[in-house]
Amino acid sequence: MSDLMQKIVALCKRRGFVFPSSEIYGGLANSWDYGPLGVELKNNVKKIWWKHFVQDREDMVGIDGGILLNPKVWEASGHVKNFKDPLVECKKCHQRFRPDKLKDPLKCLECGGEFTKAKMFSGMFKTVIGPIEEEGLIAYLRPETAQNMFVDFKNILDSTNKKIPFGIGQMGRSFRNEITAGNFIFRTLEFEIMEVEYFIAPNANWKKMFEKWLKYVYQYADKLGLGKKNFYNHEIPAKDRAFYSKRTIDIEYKYPWGLDELWAIAYRTNYDLSCHGKASRQNLEYFDDVKRKKYIPHVIEPTFGVDRTVLALLVEGYTEEKLKNGEIRTVLKFNSSVAPYKIAVFPLLANKKELVKKARGIYDILKSQYLCFWDDRGNIGKRYRYQDEIGTPFCVTVDFDTLRDKSVTIRDRDTMKQERVKISGLEEYFKKNL
Repeated sequence: MSDLMQKIVALCKRRGFVFPSSEIYGGLANSWDYGPLGVELKNNVKKIWWKHFVQDREDMVGIDGGILLNPKVWEASGHVKNFKDPLVECKKCHQRFRPDKLKDPLKCLECGGEFTKAKMFSGMFKTVIGPIEEEGLIAYLRPETAQNMFVDFKNILDSTNKKIPFGIGQMGRSFRNEITAGNFIFRTLEFEIMEVEYFIAPNANWKKMFEKWLKYVYQYADKLGLGKKNFYNHEIPAKDRAFYSKRTIDIEYKYPWGLDELWAIAYRTNYDLSCHGKASRQNLEYFDDVKRKKYIPHVIEPTFGVDRTVLALLVEGYTEEKLKNGEIRTVLKFNSSVAPYKIAVFPLLANKKELVKKARGIYDILKSQYLCFWDDRGNIGKRYRYQDEIGTPFCVTVDFDTLRDKSVTIRDRDTMKQERVKISGLEEYFKKNL
């Protein structure tokens, strides 16, 4: 793990963004829990996505499909047969790894031992539905959210007035039985995906629509505050694409270990609906009442990893600055749209009731519109440093001058500049700056 990643992981645990899962029992490999700050950051990523891709578009609807589906879904989609990865096993410590993720394919990352020859392993988690395991129905924890949208396609058509082209959006947990070499929350056993299945006519200009969706994806990146300089569109060659895909782009991000997949967009043709229509013996055709013809729609699919997006924000935001006094200031320079807390409110001194009362009044007003942090611990300098480390854009300090002139000091996280603003003007100030 790089020095930067070690610092990010340490900060995440120290400040409550991400913890090792079940740590008091020794943890579980590739499993993490989001703490109080992490869950707010993660929820902001999802809220912005949902508004951008679902609520702001007339041609989109959303669903929330189940994690457990009829196992026939995964047979029809090809996952039971094809969702497998080659793994090698260390002869010494018996850890398993994907060969394509190893820097040294001959030496174990954990102990330096030799590997066995690669064998194929299923990437899906099995479970049993029913009180008696031997008699129960074998089911799978979904490895992706896409199939929910395909199997609900007919119900959505029947219950809405949507006409093609239109799309379905969904976000939710998925599970993959992967044995990997960490990289924090980048690749985990349990993760969240945000996906769109956008249905188009077979004769539509899919190339033009693909480019429009790619542009729209980058508009989402802008809203998160992720800089385009750290992105790379990896065009997947035909020999490496799924056989049904006519075009796939892995949208890669410059992580500390190098470029790696963050999001993706693919043109999946009509493969999925065709497979489910055939396997279920249900008619999943769309009737075009203008052209008076039926067809199986084709699909453009933008896909987003929530956890990988959170990690990209942490990487991009993490900054160390050397101050004039020689001190190193650590700050998470989040875009205000994703920052867990938008404003922190302090009384200059916690033992002065008149300052605390005035600060509490301001805090109560602001928290009705923004997620605010109340802090009266320690000296003001330490409070500033704490808010820098958790990425809070602005700090509001109530001091003795406030009691006289009804103004407060607002301190900007990125520049550390301070300015006096009237209490009556705070709502307008933050409306403009957040």
